[in-house]
Parts: sequence; C-alpha cells; structure tokens
Amino acid sequence: MTINLIGVDCATDPRNMGYAFGTFSEQGAVVEKAVLGTRELPPAKAIADWLTHRSGPTLLALDAPLGWPDPMAQQLATHNAGEPLNGTANDLFRRETDRFIRERIGKQSLDVGADRIARTAHAALELLESVRHLLQCPITLAWNPAFDGLRAIEVYPAATLVAHGIESTGYKAANGQAARERVAQSVGSLIQIDAPIPAMESKSDALDAVICLLAAQDFLTGKAMPPNNHAPTLKEGWIWVRDPVKW
Repeated sequence: MTINLIGVDCATDPRNMGYAFGTFSEQGAVVEKAVLGTRELPPAKAIADWLTHRSGPTLLALDAPLGWPDPMAQQLATHNAGEPLNGTANDLFRRETDRFIRERIGKQSLDVGADRIARTAHAALELLESVRHLLQCPITLAWNPAFDGLRAIEVYPAATLVAHGIESTGYKAANGQAARERVAQSVGSLIQIDAPIPAMESKSDALDAVICLLAAQDFLTGKAMPPNNHAPTLKEGWIWVRDPVKW
C-alpha cells in the first residue's frame, strides 16, 4: 500500500515555510516535490491542491509542537495574577516528549510554553484546521504506523539528523550552503529524493521539509520511539524520532 507523505517546515510567515510532497511504500519514502511557501499561496491550499487527485492514506509530518505542557495548562486554569506557580519553569514550560528527546537524543527542543515557538505551534494547528476545512475530512494524530485516512505527526528534523548520525552543524545558517548540501546528500542515501530542493544557497526551509519525510519513514517503519506509558500524549503530543540505539 502506498501512503501519501507531506512534510511541513512550519512557520508563522508562509515565506519561511517549506513543503515536501512524496509517497511511502515497501521500497521506502520518495520525495516527489519540494517547494518554499509564499504569501500568494496559503499553506493549507498548497497541501489541499496536492492531495486533490490523490487517493489512499496520507501522513502529514509537521516540524512544530502540536500540544502544550499539561502541568502548565493545569496551573493556569486556576491561576490568578500575582499568585505563585507550583513547579519549576522547566516542569511547567516543557512537555514530557521534550524531556524524553533531550535524554535520548541530546537535543533540546524549544519550550512551547515559554518561547516564540508557541506562535509557530499556533500556526501549525491553524494549518491543520484549514486543511480539514478545504478537504472536508478529519485529521487526527497518528500513534502507530497502521492507520487510514488523513493523519498527522509531530517531528523534529534536528533530532532526526542526530538519530541517523548525520552531521548538521551550520546547516541552518544563511551562509551554510555547503553544510546543507552535505545534509541533503546524507538524507538522500536514506530516502529517495527525486526533486530539486529549492533555495539551498540561502535557507534550510525546504530541506527541513524533506527531513520531515525521513522522520515520517522512521515512524512508518516502526523505528521511531513511542511515548512512555506515563506521558500525557493526548494533551501534549509526541515528537517521533528514530531510536538511535535500537536501529
């Protein structure tokens, strides 16, 4: 069975977004198209247009938090201005999946409860809702590789690169074209890239979207680390990253 894949490097400004479109089958993931976002084409329409003439299940892999820390939500529900908050800042502002990835991969994701990434998370949730509206179909999170319909997962390209042992120092810098080319070559040895990756000379947005498809392949092949039993995943979400020890 073939699964449609969409990788999205999320941002609040469409001009800073990247998209990768492809498929997954028994032969692995194939990148068919990689593009940059524009203000003229709304992100949801870019996705809906690509899916219009496609059938079968679809997995969206989004580089953005899709939930907030449960302890913070519980505290703020009854908090009044000027009163103290129970718990440390890290306990309140970081999710269980953020701590898990730091422990297992050594990468610290941005705190969705405290950093500007919260605006990106909001934009990602708006994107999902807009796609639901355009396609007139539900989108829920996928928790295992066996699914149908349209599903989404949260991914973290920087952690995916570490999990695969891919050196990525400097690949996000404006002058990091050489690093981006090296990363793309390494990723291309793991998934099939049949389309050029745009703007490699100046930015990593489209490349990050391609890496999202590598993370999607890890998820679909059962190589990504699942949530801990005690993790409040329905509230907080989960970052799917390849297990670097097992695989």
